Amino acid sequence: MPITRSADQAATPRLYRWADTGYISPMQDYDVIIIGAGAAGLMCAGEAVKRGRNVLLLERAKAPGQKIRISGGGRANFTNIHTGPDNFLSDNPRFCISALKGYSQHDFTALVEKHGIAYNQRGLGQLFCNGPAQQITDMLLAEAIGAELRVSIDVTKIRKIGDEFTVETDGGSFKSAALVIATGGPSIPKMGSSRFAYKIAKQFGLKVIEPRPGLVPLTFDAEMLAKLEGLSGVSVDAKAKLGKIEFTEALLFTHRGLSGPVILQISSYWHAGDEIILNLLPDIDLFAHLKSAKQAQPKREVQTALSEILPKQLAVKMAEWAMCDGRLADLPDKKLRALADHITAWRVTPNGTEGERTAEVTIGGIDTKELSSKTMEVGSVPGLYFIGEAVDVTGHLGGFNFQWAWASGYAAGQAV
Repeated sequence: MPITRSADQAATPRLYRWADTGYISPMQDYDVIIIGAGAAGLMCAGEAVKRGRNVLLLERAKAPGQKIRISGGGRANFTNIHTGPDNFLSDNPRFCISALKGYSQHDFTALVEKHGIAYNQRGLGQLFCNGPAQQITDMLLAEAIGAELRVSIDVTKIRKIGDEFTVETDGGSFKSAALVIATGGPSIPKMGSSRFAYKIAKQFGLKVIEPRPGLVPLTFDAEMLAKLEGLSGVSVDAKAKLGKIEFTEALLFTHRGLSGPVILQISSYWHAGDEIILNLLPDIDLFAHLKSAKQAQPKREVQTALSEILPKQLAVKMAEWAMCDGRLADLPDKKLRALADHITAWRVTPNGTEGERTAEVTIGGIDTKELSSKTMEVGSVPGLYFIGEAVDVTGHLGGFNFQWAWASGYAAGQAV
């Protein structure tokens, strides 16, 4: 269903109205075609339009900004005040620097304020809308006044002849001098995500870093799940460590394994067979605590003492796993030390992840060696750009991936 401009647009904060007439503009030639009306695509469209470009935005979903709509629990964690290169994974960690400097978290926050969108800051620098996430999509549409947006449209073929791209769809064929691929990665397929960007990259001979799920819950085998029985829904603040990488946030036990922010963060670095070390009491010297409890109340059960600082179900389970139960007075310091080590250095080896179905992002994507870090243009195919999640740049949890979408979209929008 195409989107067309209405006569009274100047008086409304929305850029477009939904057209029910089935009308299709006779104009088939554009300066820029952007495939994907998500965060990066909408940002790119806005910047291109401001530079006087004639822009066509194609989206296979029924509405633009679908991932924006569900993000942050419906409140859109739209950026993070601590954004920097260290918050991103890539085979080329320095690639993101230019774009992030060109359009920073402060630039996007200023845009949010310009549109009068109220927001709040949470614990680790995350910025969220006070109201619904749709406000961010509406803002991006308002910034892109003049672009033509067509939704519920599938791209069937892309060709480049000379200096011009031809995009064939189930709603007609279109031509442009510049083509921007902003279709993201395959994470959360129910939102319409796909591997389209990788297909186009390979069509033009570009290298794709093998995609895998990121920011995703981890799963355990049947034996470990049996040990975890009864803990589903239990949550604690924990530190997760994998090699030199570590995060400290909330951990959640699930019926499939582990989730929560700290697990999602470490999952982006995890590969099959890797062992993760979990500290379930990162702010407490547990051995010292247990020794103190033993001196103060020697007749107390060790599980009871643990329940003061851990959820009861988890305290009981950990004592059982460490084969450490009974009264504190009856437990030698060696036993208490082993229990403390088990809880503060719990070693787990997941058997997998929940996959693309629940992954918030995709690790990997278009090899950054193929792209200009300043414009996102493909070096070997002038006029072709890849932005957002399609590129091998993936942020940590907490608004960083949106900031990459804004920054890479802005970079391309300034160049097309």
